[in-house]
This record gives sequence, structure tokens and C-alpha cells, in this order.
Amino acid sequence: MNGSIQLFGLAGTVSTTGLVVIVILSLLSVWSLGVSLERVIVLARARRQSRAFARRVSPHLAAGHAMPAIDAARMFPYSHVARVIAAGLATFQQKSARGLSTAEVLEATGRALERTRSLTTTELSRGVGSLATIATTSPFIGLFGTVVGIVHAFRDIAAHGGAGGGMMTTVSQGIAEALLTTALGLVVAVPAAWMFNYLSQRIQGLSLEMENSSSELIDFFLEREGAAG
Repeated sequence: MNGSIQLFGLAGTVSTTGLVVIVILSLLSVWSLGVSLERVIVLARARRQSRAFARRVSPHLAAGHAMPAIDAARMFPYSHVARVIAAGLATFQQKSARGLSTAEVLEATGRALERTRSLTTTELSRGVGSLATIATTSPFIGLFGTVVGIVHAFRDIAAHGGAGGGMMTTVSQGIAEALLTTALGLVVAVPAAWMFNYLSQRIQGLSLEMENSSSELIDFFLEREGAAG
């Protein structure tokens, strides 16, 4: 409790520049927290809906029924796997209806799957890049506050003539301000770096699921065409 009181008291003694640095770092911390929570919710929802979609669509694909599978995908709008499967099935049907060869149909379907996977991965990654930016820039913003605090300390030393108890007080305040902004910069940067790495790994896993689903769908089409031939 005493430490918190001293911290708030210290914040009240910082210079205008130091206060601006603290406000900027606080805003970056709020943004980082908001993006992290929002992305965790989005990725968890995508994983949950994809599992439910897989259970629902498997019987339709096993029976070779494309339209029911596409309709099932529409029931899970936040599923990354559903988007890829729906795009592949729709493209396969459209190209097949135009009388294209099997190779041309599969090539067009593969492009549609890759395009949808890239777009979905980009959407899942929205805002995550800002966490990396915050993680790399926050320490430097805090360092800027440190430099300003030290400059103020030496300037006040010169103003006091470089002697007496007043000198020690001003030096202590300047150093305290410098340490405060440095510490705050690290407090903002470290969680942002953790969340960036965590979310990046989660998104990479979801992207791999889409890639595997695309490959399995192409294999399904090949088996279907082989059986029909």
C-alpha cells in the first residue's frame, strides 16, 4: 500500500514532458489490453465453431452432397474452416457446371482455397501487429522519459548552484522520474510481446488447420472424380 502511495506521489512530481510520456504509455497499455482480449475471444470462437462445423459437415461430405455442406458452413460464420470449405465447394460446383476438365476445375478450386485461407488469416491477425509495435517502441518511449528526467535533474542542479540539500532533492526527483518512465515502458512492452507471440502461435495453428482442410477437400474431389470416372 505504501509503495502505491509513493508511486502516485511520484507521478504527481514529474515534469510536463514526463507526464506526457506516462499518458502515452498508459494509452498504449489500454490499447494492447483491448486488442489482446478481443483477439483471444475471436480466436476461441473460431476454434469452437470450426469444431462444431466439422461434426456437422462430415456426413454431407461422406455422402458427396455439396449443397448441404455449403449450407452448413453458413451456420458457422466465424469458423475459419467453414469459410475455406464453403469457398472450395462453391468454386468446384461453379467450374464443374461450366464443363471444364477435371484438372482445370481442381486448379481453380485450389486457387480459391488458397485465396480464402490468406484472407481469413489476415482477418484473424487484425490488430495483432500493433502488439509487436507496442512491444518494440514502448521501451524507447520510456527511455525518452528517462532522458528528459535526467536533463531536468541536471538543469535543476545548475539552477541551485550545485550545492546544498536542495541539490540532492532535485537530483532525486529527476532520477525518480527517469526510473518511473523506464519502468512503465517495460510494464507496457513485456505483456504486449507475450500476447503477440501467443496470438501469433494461435493464428499459425488456425492457418495450418485451414491448409489441412484445403488439402483434404482436394483429396475428396480427386476420390470423387476417380470414382465417377
